[in-house]
Amino acid sequence: MAEQAFVTLATNDNYARGAMVLGKSLRNHDTSKKLVALIGPEVSEPCQSVLRWIFDEVRVVDLLESGDAAHLAMMKRPDLGVTFTKLRCWTLTHYSKCVFMDADTMVLSNIDELFDREELSAAPDPGWPDCFNSGVFVFRPSLETYTRLLEYCSEHGSFDGGDQGVLNGFFSSWATADISKHLPFIYNLSSVAIYTYLPAFKQFGQNAKVVHFLGKTKPWSYTYDPKSKQISGDVLEAAMHPSFLLGWWELYSSAVVPVLQEQFGDQPFHSGCVEFQHSEMVSGENAQCGSHPTHALALEPQLSSTERKERWEQGQADYMGTDSFDNIKKKLDTFLK
Repeated sequence: MAEQAFVTLATNDNYARGAMVLGKSLRNHDTSKKLVALIGPEVSEPCQSVLRWIFDEVRVVDLLESGDAAHLAMMKRPDLGVTFTKLRCWTLTHYSKCVFMDADTMVLSNIDELFDREELSAAPDPGWPDCFNSGVFVFRPSLETYTRLLEYCSEHGSFDGGDQGVLNGFFSSWATADISKHLPFIYNLSSVAIYTYLPAFKQFGQNAKVVHFLGKTKPWSYTYDPKSKQISGDVLEAAMHPSFLLGWWELYSSAVVPVLQEQFGDQPFHSGCVEFQHSEMVSGENAQCGSHPTHALALEPQLSSTERKERWEQGQADYMGTDSFDNIKKKLDTFLK
């Protein structure tokens, strides 16, 4: 019987770092499956070397571009066009069945049971649950399916400009045909969804098997101090749950950064980790490997009630601070009393 594999895609060095963490998380949870990374030509040789150390197969592929500027602009994500390259995973015909995982996902426990599912099994998207989220899905490699997908792209395009629109259009019966192809949400816990239904997260979140860092700001967009275990960044996105974000950085800094440093050698690169020296700790200043100045995750500017209202309406509430579940509960309890 042909082997089975987890597959991911990295189009540049940043996503390659995400793929490294994903691969290590799969290894750490004792997967018995092969690991495959599809990478774009822009991924540097040092990053390729680290990926080869983690993955069983690393394959350079040409990027596919949707060219659908209008729909990508609607989503405010012009970077998603190259995600069409994900369709190349159907060409991996030396595997009988695969599970595709985006490079911004991280495994929290063994998920080999996903290979008991059939194509196309996926979890609902939190934004529109009758669509599946294409960050994690089960598929069967097939050149016939790959050809049909490209034909579908040519004839119909993508309703969102990215791979998710194409795959939902192609596998259009997912919502209604076979409930066994609906993966439980714990296999693709979108960080965005944590705060849209906080009570459910508090009830079921401990069962999560895969966390998906959805949104434009990714874990590697932040800076991390391994000594204080503090995360900081220019853009602090409420959709990042701190415990999952911290878990990503702890794995990256302990298991990936040392290998990256070996591969890059004297070449300059930004690990994203802050390195404190004794003299710098005394003076309160830090030398960081990141590329820009940062502000501590715990520090949030005080907003007026009008500004807070606007943030809420835009889905940008401060769920890790003022607008946290516990603070909201306290206000409700006081009001009810």
